Amino acid sequence: MGASASGSGQDANEEARRRLNAYTYLSAPERLEHVAIMRVFCGTLLADLAVPDIMAKLRQSGGSAAGLDADTLTVRLEQLVQWGNLLRSSHTVNASSISEYQRSRSRYQLSKLGERIQRDADGVLAEADAAREVSNELLALVERGLRELAGLVTAPGGVEPQDGLERISTLFVQFTEFADSIRDFYAYLGQVLSRYDLDSAEYQGFKELLLDYVEAITEDVAFRAPRISAALDTLWPHIPALLDRLDSHAQGLTGRSAQAQAQAQGEGRPEVRIQRSRGREFADWEGLRGWFSNTDGQGSQVDQLRDATLRALQSLLANAKRMLRSATGEMSRRKDLLRLARWFDEAAPRDAHDIAVAAFGLYGARHLGIPPATDEVVPAYTSWWTGPVVEVPVALRERGSRAQRGRASAVEDHSAQKQLLREAARQRAAARAAAADELRSASDRFAEVRLTSAALGLLLELLATALGNAQLSRPVSTDGERTAGFDLDSASSEDAELRIRLTVRRTAGTRTVLYSADGDLLLDDLELDIDRTSAAVDGEAEASVS
Repeated sequence: MGASASGSGQDANEEARRRLNAYTYLSAPERLEHVAIMRVFCGTLLADLAVPDIMAKLRQSGGSAAGLDADTLTVRLEQLVQWGNLLRSSHTVNASSISEYQRSRSRYQLSKLGERIQRDADGVLAEADAAREVSNELLALVERGLRELAGLVTAPGGVEPQDGLERISTLFVQFTEFADSIRDFYAYLGQVLSRYDLDSAEYQGFKELLLDYVEAITEDVAFRAPRISAALDTLWPHIPALLDRLDSHAQGLTGRSAQAQAQAQGEGRPEVRIQRSRGREFADWEGLRGWFSNTDGQGSQVDQLRDATLRALQSLLANAKRMLRSATGEMSRRKDLLRLARWFDEAAPRDAHDIAVAAFGLYGARHLGIPPATDEVVPAYTSWWTGPVVEVPVALRERGSRAQRGRASAVEDHSAQKQLLREAARQRAAARAAAADELRSASDRFAEVRLTSAALGLLLELLATALGNAQLSRPVSTDGERTAGFDLDSASSEDAELRIRLTVRRTAGTRTVLYSADGDLLLDDLELDIDRTSAAVDGEAEASVS
């Protein structure tokens, strides 16, 4: 039991860590480029985009990411995939060159978590830092909707399922909007009241805001909260039966999810999780009731609203006392400091030094103990802020002595790091050797096998080298005239370390298809032949090198 609980806790922590990683792109040094890329994906629905498509959309929108090249953009996309904001998508690629195929074979699409985070981030960036008006009229609609629903549920025959579904959806949308506006308004209010630099004009405006607007809000909530609680008490015994009746009438994704989960359990696949709309779960009704009534002994949201209003009035009173003491000269010198800051802002550099000396008694620094270099004679009137820096030894700065103490530290042992580097190099060499063996075994039967990513990468590397080494020439007909088209002479490349050679021949009408885990590559008019280089040639090469 303990082991299973510990395992579930670790899984929950890992899931939380994975979801939090999706926020990393908002604080990365390249966050403006990441946000621009995410906006491109959020502007589409169920679309997978390749690097050229994303580059074109970024150039159309402009901004800091418009100048990204294909390689840099690929790095940004792979980083977003690693954080969980994007997903890789499989798609058929049509390319006219190897470089275009390498850039276009990876396509990306938006993940659900990435879309939600980017939507919230755009909302934060678009909203102004101002007070949000509380949707007070929605509270009256919530009260009326609950009373009407309670009357229909308690009547003989109950409420019609479709009518009840529409009323519940409307009710929870209105309540959610009202609760969000309350939270935003009081968050702004707390931000303002925490300031201790309010002048008389600002204080007067916030005082009117508190005494008039906040009082109207709290009075309206205090008036309607008992009525809403009474309607919920009447409705509460009928809610389970009402939800069951609504589920039997319109299951939505829940019914399809039950069939999919039964099939997934039979096939051993993970279950499909469904997030239901507000009001279709009993927990939603518990949250609604807890907002207006004290159901858990910790107070309702109405009580918290009343306490928050009281704290806001206390903060306003504290600001009033501070301003009164400031007016009598007992506490703050805010005006004097603002006047001094204005003098600093308007003064020339030399005059600013004189003002600092007169205001704070900060005179020019004197370099004592260590003379500067002979070619850096510093006049006495030079400020320490702009003067050259003299390096002071650590021993003299901390102990006042140049003498060395203690024994010299031992040479750091890097054997573990070297072993890790050797092991990494060995694994890379083994992977390339395995890819070479796979290519040799697949030669002359590429249409029958599917290459791995490593084998396709090695083949593209050899093919690019072979085409770069190829000698192009026009073929000559039997009558001595040059015909149209080109022939490939000496189109081959090899890797002596892997003992593999690739030969490319041009044959008109030939279509060579390479199937791989990363996609399919079609080569027109080209035949590929892969063989092993002889050991004798390798031995001669090694002898010549030695």
